[in-house]
Amino acid sequence: MEIIQMSTKLAVGFFLLFFLIRIIGKKLIGQFTPFHFISAIVLSELLGNAVYQNNVPLIHIIFTIVIWGGLLFLVEYLAQKSLLLREIFEGKPSMVIRNGQIDFEQLKKSRMNINQLQSLLRQSETFSVREVAFAFIESNGSISILKKSPYQKTTLQDFNMPPQHVYLPITLISDGKIINENLEEINKDNIWLNNQLLAQGIHKIEDVFLAEWLENDKLLVITY
Repeated sequence: MEIIQMSTKLAVGFFLLFFLIRIIGKKLIGQFTPFHFISAIVLSELLGNAVYQNNVPLIHIIFTIVIWGGLLFLVEYLAQKSLLLREIFEGKPSMVIRNGQIDFEQLKKSRMNINQLQSLLRQSETFSVREVAFAFIESNGSISILKKSPYQKTTLQDFNMPPQHVYLPITLISDGKIINENLEEINKDNIWLNNQLLAQGIHKIEDVFLAEWLENDKLLVITY
């Protein structure tokens, strides 16, 4: 009887988790952020403890996973609808190298020392800080690197050409919302941004899925 009860709990838990992952998406599997990592651990603990405790009825397992899954789905939904909540739930990248200089304040905020930064760089096939123009520590702890022009693949150095300044692409609109701090960083305002959109036949900010600015190039706009 005990084996049947345990088998039933395992089967129900398996299919509930399967549908939960299908609904929420792949972030929980990939542990996209610390939040998703913790959620995966809690889910496994909830199911594991319930399966091996005889005094926990099946309905409690279903109730627990459904409530937890509902909360996860709500957080994901709110994060997609609001840039502010997305930043709270998922965090945002930290620029630890800017224009070839290490930002020690951002490195400290990321709870990272120079040895850990060098280790991440080496894992990205970058063996010296001098090669890096910009580097970000992403929300999931990985690193994204934009190398200086002489060190990029098919380098200018191969053609004996002088190094060129590296510009960082700046996201100005995300999910129909203007990111004002990025707009200020490039010394532009809303009037300039609206004129850029009008030049491409776009009349509403809400119609823009992504707008990215790159110096010496035009504004890249992707609409819904």
